[in-house]
Formats: sequence, C-alpha cells, structure tokens
Amino acid sequence: MALEAILLWAVIGLIAGWLASAVVGGGYGVVGDIVVGVVGAFLGGFIFRALGTGAPFGGLAGTIFVAFIGAVALLLILRVIRSATVRRA
Repeated sequence: MALEAILLWAVIGLIAGWLASAVVGGGYGVVGDIVVGVVGAFLGGFIFRALGTGAPFGGLAGTIFVAFIGAVALLLILRVIRSATVRRA
C-alpha cells in the first residue's frame, strides 16, 4: 500500500470519526477517532452494500459520508456494549 493511500485513509478516518463523535458524543481522541473512522468506513460500506445502494454522491465527500454513517453505527454499538457491561458490574 502506498504512503498516499495510508494518509488518505487516515484523513478520511479522522474526519469521519471526529464528525461521528461530535454527533453521538464520547470522542476517543485523535487516534481513537481515526480508528473509529476507518473501521466505520468498512462498516458503512457493508451497510450500504447490504441495502443495495451506493453513496448518495461521489468522490471524497461520498467516501467520508459512508465512513461517517458507519462510524456513527460503530459508536452506537460501542455505547450499547459499554452500558451492558456497566450494568453487569
């Protein structure tokens, strides 16, 4: 993988993770937002493929949008898991 591709993934992950943590709440810092955004990009791609649709618009903005949707879903899943483990303790 080229350095440019890695940097692009990191920038998309940072933007999507930061936007998702701003909407959902409970940010994880810069590195955590990058990880949430990159994992969210994979999750968002899976969600959009499962729905049989693509990004509503093309280019980098569409990629960030799909990653944002996936990051929001990931943060909500993490919130449910965290609240379930807190209730058990």
